Amino acid sequence: MILLRRLLGDVLRRQRQRQGRTLREVSSSARVSLGYLSEVERGQKEASSELLSAICDALDVRMSELMREVSDELALAELAQSAAAADAVPTPVRPMLGSVSVTGVPPERVTIKAPATAEAVDVVAA
Repeated sequence: MILLRRLLGDVLRRQRQRQGRTLREVSSSARVSLGYLSEVERGQKEASSELLSAICDALDVRMSELMREVSDELALAELAQSAAAADAVPTPVRPMLGSVSVTGVPPERVTIKAPATAEAVDVVAA
């Protein structure tokens, strides 16, 4: 399961580390306790919009930029999760018959390794 609070915390931590700042510096500037900011960065606490605004101000980062980066991370996590789920579901392969039908998998994710005895394998992504 993808947790938004973990992704948000990861992005906040990276933003802070890019600036070479400590948790103490940012927590002081944002007027939030060091422990709470640490829990937010580790994805253990949900940050309110007011808290996010204060942290973004302390980091001199627009909230829209923060959310865009979180959105990108979420999209990647969703792709990884769906790819893992697709890999976990066995797809029947009949290479000796010459064709395979794969459903629910994007074409760029389909890889077929035919046995040496098969002349050709057609892949149809539906």
